[in-house]
Formats: sequence, structure tokens, C-alpha cells
Amino acid sequence: MAKRSVSSGGHYRIAKGSPESIGTLCKEQGVNFCLFSRYASAVELLLYRAAGDLEPFQIVPLNPGEHRTFFLWHVFVEALPVGTFYTWRVHGPNDTAATGRRFNPRKELLSPAAEAVTDVLWDRLRAQDPEDESRTSMRAVVADRSFDWQGDQRRGGTLEGAVIYEVHVGALTRHPSSGVQHPGTFAGLIEKIPYLQELGITHVELLPVMAFDEQDAPPNVLARGLRNFWGYSTHSFYSPHPRYCVTPELGTHPSEFKLLVRELHKAGIGVILDVVFNHTAEGGADGPTINFKGLANELFYHLDAEDRSRYRDYTGCGNTVNCNHPLVTWYIVRCLEYWVEEMHVDGFRFDLASVFTRGEDGVPMANPPLPWSIAFSRLLADVPLIAEAWDASGLYHVGSFPGMRWAEWNGRYRDVIRRFVRGDPGLIGDVASCVSGSSDLYADDLRPPVSGINFVTCHDGFTLYDLVSYNGKHNLANGEDNRDGCEHNLSWNCGIEGDTEDPEIVSLRHRQARNFIGILMLSLGVPMLLSGDEVLRSQKGNNNGWCQDNELSWFDWQRVTREPGMLRFVKQIIRLRRRHRSLTRNSFLTGKPVAGRDVPDVAWHGTRLQEPAWADPTARLLAYTLAGIGEQEEDLHIIFNMCEAQRDVELPVILGRVWHLAVDTARDSPDDILEPSVQKPYRRAVYPAGPRSVVVLEAR
Repeated sequence: MAKRSVSSGGHYRIAKGSPESIGTLCKEQGVNFCLFSRYASAVELLLYRAAGDLEPFQIVPLNPGEHRTFFLWHVFVEALPVGTFYTWRVHGPNDTAATGRRFNPRKELLSPAAEAVTDVLWDRLRAQDPEDESRTSMRAVVADRSFDWQGDQRRGGTLEGAVIYEVHVGALTRHPSSGVQHPGTFAGLIEKIPYLQELGITHVELLPVMAFDEQDAPPNVLARGLRNFWGYSTHSFYSPHPRYCVTPELGTHPSEFKLLVRELHKAGIGVILDVVFNHTAEGGADGPTINFKGLANELFYHLDAEDRSRYRDYTGCGNTVNCNHPLVTWYIVRCLEYWVEEMHVDGFRFDLASVFTRGEDGVPMANPPLPWSIAFSRLLADVPLIAEAWDASGLYHVGSFPGMRWAEWNGRYRDVIRRFVRGDPGLIGDVASCVSGSSDLYADDLRPPVSGINFVTCHDGFTLYDLVSYNGKHNLANGEDNRDGCEHNLSWNCGIEGDTEDPEIVSLRHRQARNFIGILMLSLGVPMLLSGDEVLRSQKGNNNGWCQDNELSWFDWQRVTREPGMLRFVKQIIRLRRRHRSLTRNSFLTGKPVAGRDVPDVAWHGTRLQEPAWADPTARLLAYTLAGIGEQEEDLHIIFNMCEAQRDVELPVILGRVWHLAVDTARDSPDDILEPSVQKPYRRAVYPAGPRSVVVLEAR
């Protein structure tokens, strides 16, 4: 369709339209609009020239006899230009207690498939009032899908060899020190691609970028000038978030996001989206009407069987999406396919994905349709799928999420490694399982090591530096009297709570941070690094920064020069990982000889060779030898000593090879990690592993 300016006067002619595609479909002759609503009795399309206009320039009534096909309503508006704003007004029964239907023609609704939305006039409080008729709804924009991909193709395949970097689009560049032209936007992130390349990561995992309601927060939070910052309050699953765009008033959301994807792909970096299909921004019975409530409330949400005006809340966010209803399953799968086909996205991480296993009655199903439908989609066949395999009502599926193709955030890995590094004894067996790919979770289901996404920190919880600086959460700034946020942090402050100038404690914290990153990058599975951990970003002990759109959450780019040692260590340990196939292999260790050599793929040790302390409840040291894959790859000998004292650890003799020290976190930078070109032979039979340290030797 040719781009035009919105007409300054007159009405546009309409035709029947087609149900072929929900949302809008631009053609040379005009725009096709399509909306789903099973029980609507009348539908109107409202057209606006600008996001801030209070009155539509044209209202298009849809005739049920002509503009409805089954549950789909459709109309074609001839010659309508790109950039036109629109909403829907839908009439129907409002008998919430009996049927759960919440039709309200006072409310203007967003299309569930809007590809660009604006929130210039949005007022959540007014939207919560069913009697309010003010024109303060969000509005969709007719967007142009055309884009010059310059030959770009998605990065298909598994996550074998991947290093994921979890990042918030706004937080990365909103700090004044970022120096970008458009802070807090997709364009700002593009300017930081060289930094990501130098860091060595292979994929970014973007916190929610689908349009969300920044006003979705408790009154006491909003009263502090805070907002919903993380974005786990989606309302428009097809539209990039308007605040991440430079010119959202022009409906450029799709093209701005596509530009980010294209440039990341040029740099060899894949794009994984954190998506939130477990609940929406419409909340519970007292929440606003944005789209789904006014179209198909009784189908889209879990409702109480006895009183369907009440919402079942398995997410802690007021409502729960009824994922396994056929219409909802179809909607979610088609939405994911859109982001893959149109936006070239490479993978998805699904928030609170255990909700996907609940049937229409809320009871967990053995074979829920949605996870299998996603896995069986032809268009998603080579797309990595990552489940946060729990929900807010007790379901926990780590190691058992349904569907063969699904990977999982490995919460068990996080907890074991946190306990081990802080000094908890008797965990040697659990640590060995975690660093060797968690075969106890995945092998029985024939799932490989890349089924586990290993992490020690993520957006939800302490940053890495806070993990070694605070024993308890400090969330008073959130305005909820420190009641919010997780109590189960498994952290250790190294002797003093919070900030300190004590050089010994500061040094220990830096070493502990390197220990966490070292173990993470030496583990089989897929490592995920939280943005800012590489420069020891702190949130001052706040472990729930969901509402902190300020310097507490932003990436302070001055830390890149303040923490050169930590940044160097992270870069080098990622490089070490990526040059060793034995660390990125996608098959589990067996203890059997590797092909062509008389050495096992792994041998476990303690301070003495072949004597791991499996049964010792006081043990805090584990060592193991990992054979290289092929003749050219170096063998590795790895020591994790979380004891408070030095331990002398025996080294194995490998015929024809000599050990070289690669990593020792007990040493100061730059001697804590050494590139192969500067490594020196280590010929002693014993290595003195310092207290609370990670050691790696390479045999060549």
C-alpha cells in the first residue's frame, strides 16, 4: 500500500472486508480490519487522525449480515492511509456473574492484533470505571509492514554454544552516561551493539518489548512517581512498546524493532523475546478494560465456575490467560509466528509458563494443548523455546515441562550454585550434577544439556554484586514497606551488609563475583548473564526493581571504566568457554573414554585424584578433569574450592600434555585469567587452590 497522509476531510468508503487475518492488512486499495468476538451484537470502527484527537473523524458501523464471518468481524476501508489511528466499540451482553461476558460500549478497545499502539491519552483509572465514557483509551495505528531486511535471515537451530545476555531495552541506555542519541529505545540499544560484540555474548534476551501498561502499579507505588518498568503487564501482543520507539506517533513501531533485529543479526547476535502470555494488563474484576475483556472475556481468562465475575489468579497479577481454550491457543501460536515471520525473532522465553499446563478448569493437564501446539508449529520448528517452568500458585515444572522441544530456566542450578559459592557444605554431588548439564533433570526425557538455561542472577532478584553484598532485601524504595520481593535469596554479604570501604571485604566480594561467573561459564548447558553483572552493577539491595525506572535500575556506563578487571574477566571467561567444545557439548558426560584416546570424558576428584567427597557432609571442594573433544582441543582440569582456607589439590598426569594455568580467581586482575598466548607451563603435581576460588588449567 502506498504511504499517504491522513485526509483532512471527508469519509472513506467501506467494503465487506475479509476474515483472512486478524488486525490490519494494508493493501494498495486500502486497509482490511478484522476482529474476533463470539458474542458481540454490534461492532463499530472509530478512526482518528492523531493520537491526541478527542473525536473520531469517521465511525464505521459493521453490519452483522455483511461484516461477520463466524466469530470474526471485518471491514475494508478504501484508500485509508498508513498512520491512521483507530479503536473499536463493541456491543453485547454484560452478565458477568452468569456467563463472564463484559461487553461495554462505553469503552473504546484496542485490536488484540494491533501492530502499533499509542498511549498518549491513556488513563488507567478511568478505564477501570465501567461508567466512564471519556476518550482516554489507548489507540492502535495502521502500520506499514514494509522493511528493507537487506537479506537478513533468522538464526535457526538450537542454543548449542549460546551465551545469553538478559537485558532491559530501556535500562540499558536510559542513564545519562550511555551517550546514545535516543536513550531507552531500540535505537539506543543499536548503538551499544559493539559493546555486546566485544563482550562475546551470542544472544540477547530482551525483557518484555510487547506493548505494556506502565500505569499498572499499586496506588502507593504510583504516588512515589514510580511506574511499571519491567513490562510484565502486556496488553498488545503484536505491537512493540511505544516508549521504546523514537516516533511512535507515526506508527513506526514495527520498522524500529526490525531495524534493531537486523543490526543485531549483522553483528552475529540472536534475539530472544521474554513474552508474557500468562496474564494481561487488564487485571482482575476491578481492572481496566483494554481489549480482551470487552471482546471475549469469558473465553480469554480463567473465571470462577460459581461466580464468573471473579477471576482465577494463578499469576499474582489479577488474572490468568485461559491458554488452553482453542481460540486462545490459536491466538498465542499465531502471535508467536508473527514475531518470527515478520520480525525475524530467533527465540522466546515464556514468563510463568507453568500456567500453560492448566486446563480450562484451572487443573494441570498431562498433555496441555498450548505447549505442544507451539512445539509442533511448522513456522516455529527451529525456534528455541524457553519456559520459566513455574507459576505463582505452586506449580513447578523444572525438569518436567511438557513437550520435547522445550528448554527451561534452571532454577535448581541457580539455588545450588548460590548455596555452594556462599559456603554451604555437603553439596558436592549437586554441584557436579549442575555443572555437567543437569542430566538428573533432563536425561530421562531424552532432552540434551541445552534444555537447561543456567543462571545465578536474572532481572528478578539480586544483581550479582548485591548477591555478594546483602544478606536480606532492601526494597523500601518500592513503597510497599519491604513486603515485596523474594525472601529466599541464598546470598552472603561477605561480612558487612551493603556498602563498605573495607578493602578485604571488597576484595572478597569481587572474588565471589568472579567465582559465580566462572562456574556459570564452565557448566554444560546454556549460560545466561544478567546485563550489568559484568561491571558489578548494584541496586543497593533491592531485589525487586520492577517499578524503578531510574538510576537504581539503569546501566551506569561509567562502571565500564570503574570495573575494568571484572569486565575483562567476564570477556575472557566467555572466550575460554567458546573455544572449548567440551564446555558447549550437547550430550551428557558418561565417564567413558573419548573417541581415539584412553581418557574418560570426565573424571571426578577431591583434593586427591579419583576421590571426590560425595558422602562428606562438610565438603566444599570439587575438582574434575574434562577431556577435550578431538586431538586439538586442550583437556581441562577444574577446581572449585569454596573452603575458607587454601587446599592443595593433586593434578592428573596426561601423557604428552603439560598443564597451563588459565584461571585462578584468588589472584588479582589481570593474573586471574590468562589468554593461551601468555600462559606458562605448570609442572608441579599439586596446585595450591586459594580459599574461595575457581581454578582452571589447560593441558596442551
